[in-house]
Amino acid sequence: MGAQMKDWTVGEAPRASARIAGALYLIVIVLGIFAELFVRGRLIDFDDGAATTSNLLAHEPLYRLGFVAGNLYLACNIPLAVIFYELFNVVNRRLARVVVFFILLGTALEGVSLVFYFAPLNLLSGRGYLATFNAEELNTLVLVSLSLRATTFLTALSFFGFYCIAIGYLIFRSTFLPRILGVLMGIAGLSYLTHSLTTFLVPRFASSLVPYILLPCFVAETSFCLWLLARGVNVRKWEERAGHWRSSAAHAP
Repeated sequence: MGAQMKDWTVGEAPRASARIAGALYLIVIVLGIFAELFVRGRLIDFDDGAATTSNLLAHEPLYRLGFVAGNLYLACNIPLAVIFYELFNVVNRRLARVVVFFILLGTALEGVSLVFYFAPLNLLSGRGYLATFNAEELNTLVLVSLSLRATTFLTALSFFGFYCIAIGYLIFRSTFLPRILGVLMGIAGLSYLTHSLTTFLVPRFASSLVPYILLPCFVAETSFCLWLLARGVNVRKWEERAGHWRSSAAHAP
């Protein structure tokens, strides 16, 4: 592992990798906002199944585009997790692994949510086996599927909340990134967890928190993303941390 760290440090600048991470993070943020606000927020009405069905049929290409956007930004999470491990491994290897675990787990759950997201298109496809359902029953099934998507998505957000807290701590301790970014990411993690847990426990109260409870998440993740994209990391301080890491690994029993 020490040899791998040395090769990566010499052969691939950490600042360049951080900027790649920033670009990937920007894709995740932009596509996520598009899918959540401009597709789901526009077309889905959980209080009116008939209106939701009508919206999906009238704007099917947009709805499908939201599905594709979801797949694309989830795919970006995989290389993002790898780069974050490479960058923060030198701060705390175990916690860097925890960050990767939460990213991958949240990504997997959000991937499952996309299955429920796509299901209404199958229900409204007009295929022969659906003839046993009348229009009202299909409307109900569409809302049930979308409700399951929302529940799975909120579960994924809770794990992304833990990711934000873990990486916030790593940023704060890193020395090669501004500590304020770590604080903001920690607050974002608490906001995600508060949003998810209150929705599960006291949904009426949780609805009154939206969208305010998610604003710290947007500020923190956008700030972190743009810093990585524009500035990367302080290479000298990253190299110092890498040197300490290699020295500790060499003296480990």
